[in-house]
Amino acid sequence: MISEYDCLIAPVMTEKAMKGGEGGNALYIFTVLPEATKLDVTRAVEKVFSGVKVASVNILNRNGKKKSFRGKRGETKPRKLAFVRLSEGSINFEGGI
Repeated sequence: MISEYDCLIAPVMTEKAMKGGEGGNALYIFTVLPEATKLDVTRAVEKVFSGVKVASVNILNRNGKKKSFRGKRGETKPRKLAFVRLSEGSINFEGGI
């Protein structure tokens, strides 16, 4: 089992991701450890952000893209994203994770 504070790496703070964080049934997106499960993410969000109840968690594995820069081949890092829908409460990111 993964520690609650190690499971969540960072929130995704794009304009599209923050659009879903308004009102009831708010949706938040986090970058998580590659070995994290839905249950680990649920426990981590409820412990790190007190007063929050998680309704559902969806996991997305993103493979790295192949890139070329000045004739050199490379690859971006793969990421694992967790889409967390809240049933009650909201998350304030001003204090950080």
